[in-house]
Amino acid sequence: MKTDDLVAILSANAEPVDRRLVVRTVCVAVAAASVVALGIMLVGLGVRTDLMTARALLFLFLKLAFTVGIVGVASIYLTRLARPGGERKTSSIMVAMPFLAIVLLAAISLAFAPSSYWDKMIVGDQWLECLLSIPIIAIVPFAIAIWSVRRAAPTDLARTGAFAGFIAGGVSAMAYALHCTDDSLPFVAVWYGGTIALCTFAGAILGPRLLRW
Repeated sequence: MKTDDLVAILSANAEPVDRRLVVRTVCVAVAAASVVALGIMLVGLGVRTDLMTARALLFLFLKLAFTVGIVGVASIYLTRLARPGGERKTSSIMVAMPFLAIVLLAAISLAFAPSSYWDKMIVGDQWLECLLSIPIIAIVPFAIAIWSVRRAAPTDLARTGAFAGFIAGGVSAMAYALHCTDDSLPFVAVWYGGTIALCTFAGAILGPRLLRW
């Protein structure tokens, strides 16, 4: 068989590639992960009782702004990493922006507070619950994120796994914010940020095993 004949056979009935398929899959996965994380939080922890007070709503808004920012940026990058060679189009600068913003706000908060309050503002009352809850809630969202990427063809498996963990941690923290009563920006920066980073690290470790193709 001649080369031209082989090419003709392979190209016969070829259908155009849906370039938005990966984007839709990741968006659906993030939405599903958010619903699952919220359900786990409601069943296991419950919503804080003072949620409708002005102070609680203000700090909930700040917590959600931080976590939604993380999920939004990470979702964009995950859609790039899901395609072959997508890692060349991914910069870590935008990923750091939500963290830099919350750290800056936390530093300002500490600067205007007496130093005797700093331990309470950083450690809070729920640091251990936060440290355990966010990674545990993130398990199912991480599985959903990995499922969405496995439908594509990532080539940098560790980095893709890290972003799947990044999204899972952000989604989990977003749900946990509805329960958490520690309303301190230094607490959010340390414990929310730290647990999301932990989920990201776990994703980087698990990515090459779960995304191998």
